[in-house]
Amino acid sequence: MPPPAAPAPVRPAVPPAPGTLRAGIAHPIATLRWLWLAYMTPGQPGRATTQSELRWIYTAWLGAFLLKMLGSSWDVSWHFRWLRDDLAPPHLLNSAGTVVVVALVVFHSYSGYGVDRRALRLMQWGIGAFLIAVPIDILNHRINGLDITSWSPSHALLYIGTAIMLAGAIRGWWLYAAPGRVRDLVALGLWLFFVENVLFPNQHQEYGVLSLEAYDAGRTTAEPQLLDFAASQGQTPAMFMLPVPSWVHPAWLICAGLLSLVLARKIIGLRWTATVIAATYLAYRAVMWLLLVGMDFPPSVLPFVLLVGAVLVDVAVTRRVPGWLAAPVVVGAVYAVAVGQDAVGLLPPWNWWSVLPVAVGFALLWAGVDALDRSRWLVGWTTAEEAVAAEEPVRV
Repeated sequence: MPPPAAPAPVRPAVPPAPGTLRAGIAHPIATLRWLWLAYMTPGQPGRATTQSELRWIYTAWLGAFLLKMLGSSWDVSWHFRWLRDDLAPPHLLNSAGTVVVVALVVFHSYSGYGVDRRALRLMQWGIGAFLIAVPIDILNHRINGLDITSWSPSHALLYIGTAIMLAGAIRGWWLYAAPGRVRDLVALGLWLFFVENVLFPNQHQEYGVLSLEAYDAGRTTAEPQLLDFAASQGQTPAMFMLPVPSWVHPAWLICAGLLSLVLARKIIGLRWTATVIAATYLAYRAVMWLLLVGMDFPPSVLPFVLLVGAVLVDVAVTRRVPGWLAAPVVVGAVYAVAVGQDAVGLLPPWNWWSVLPVAVGFALLWAGVDALDRSRWLVGWTTAEEAVAAEEPVRV
């Protein structure tokens, strides 16, 4: 006779879900235990996920990147006042967001909820690049001393990792969320964080121009220890406050920032997508300006010219103007408005002759986006790449 079959393993009973969000927050240990037992079960990408579950998962993504954005915004202002400190409050705030992101990537990787294989790979590659960049950045500061520039290679790896993981979150949400207002709002939020991450390096010049003016006027916003340390490294205030050529700010704002808004407008499809994201970004920067200056941190200028470009991007995409034709008009308008912002001292130094190469570069990039929009590649990108047939998640 065949031996009796081994009894199937018995899963622990799933405790009841918290009745309300307030109850869940009031009893965090019980909530985490419920989440673990109910959802931390092995599964493949493409696992069936309800719309309610998707909203909770991607709200957590929004919360994680809100923490990271708040921390990074505080961090850049902090570096124009104090010497660098690995355990500075803005670093800790940013790290809290990173911890949540790591937890979410582990959750997606183990359970398969809310992602397809390509979205999951992007999340994994992105957080991997980010975590590799952290010790490299710390070592870079140990070797090179001050190095507060946002344009260093180690910082670039941080931005690239963040952009890749955000691309994964954007893809996962857009593939599985049901069309409607919630889908659009969450997508706008994720794209806002993407654009903020892309534009973040430009904040170095936006803080640096005012910090250098204050230093030259004899009312520096930097602590003496920061200036003394810079001097000991052989750096003048201008070298670390405005460390890159004057063409970098406009070129990056347009060829990276506005290009991201072109992508967001084409993917989300709402008429004023780019305008809403740019206006929300500038409103956030304005609120942070008030909070940081209120805490006696250095101020920055705000790139209001971004909003002009965003409005024109929306108009051009809505009217189906090809990118090679729309881009030079957008660049010309942005530079024209920038002349006025520069006249009142609210813009970092711009190389005005850069308008021609920036217009050509942006036209080529936008034309490339248009070509992708018409290609078979986009069809594959917008189709879920699932590992297995969907399976029903545990319902409680």
